[in-house]
Amino acid sequence: MTEPAARFQPLQFTRLRPEEMLARAEAMRDELRGRRSVRAFSDEPIPEGVVEACVEAAGLAPSGANRQPWTFVLVSDAKTKRAIREAAEREERELYERRITPEWREALAPLGTNWEKPFLERAPVLCVLFRHSFDVEEGRKRTNYYTQESVGIALGFFLAALHRAGLATLTHTPSPMGFLAELLGRPKGEKPYVLLPIGFPEEGCEVPSIEKKSLDEILVRFSPRA
Repeated sequence: MTEPAARFQPLQFTRLRPEEMLARAEAMRDELRGRRSVRAFSDEPIPEGVVEACVEAAGLAPSGANRQPWTFVLVSDAKTKRAIREAAEREERELYERRITPEWREALAPLGTNWEKPFLERAPVLCVLFRHSFDVEEGRKRTNYYTQESVGIALGFFLAALHRAGLATLTHTPSPMGFLAELLGRPKGEKPYVLLPIGFPEEGCEVPSIEKKSLDEILVRFSPRA
């Protein structure tokens, strides 16, 4: 069945002055410079509506054929959070003790991570982001396209929105993650993409002292020839 042709409308776009463009870009850069992955959370509740607004922001991300192949599942129920932690720790313990390669172990060593994940219970909200490889609509299976890329972009929007709203988070990917679909009753075609604890950092929270690559290390220019 052919998809109906999309309707088009005038683009709503505000052209900024060059100095305002640079100021906004630098302000965004400087704000994101303070974002860090947090593994020690307070159990203080998050004000109502904040995470939901961040999910709405993430849902504005571009996606292949506008299929929007994502579902954000928010979990604040203590019993469900405990079940997620227990299942994640079983997989992570197996990973750390049996499946991890020496090279991988060496890369993780400076960060001090291990199979124990208490933040999955401590954080007031967990968000599981699911990727849809296909959807079923009106009894018909519909394949989605560029789902890895699309959901990755939505995740980036979500992380930026959470940080802008004054919340801390962590991108956690227990390996494998299939248990999340089962625990949360997600339909076939939805696969867990990432698990994010969300909240406020615990008082006295510390994070590894790390450096990001400089602009010169991550940027390659092809400038017009004279």
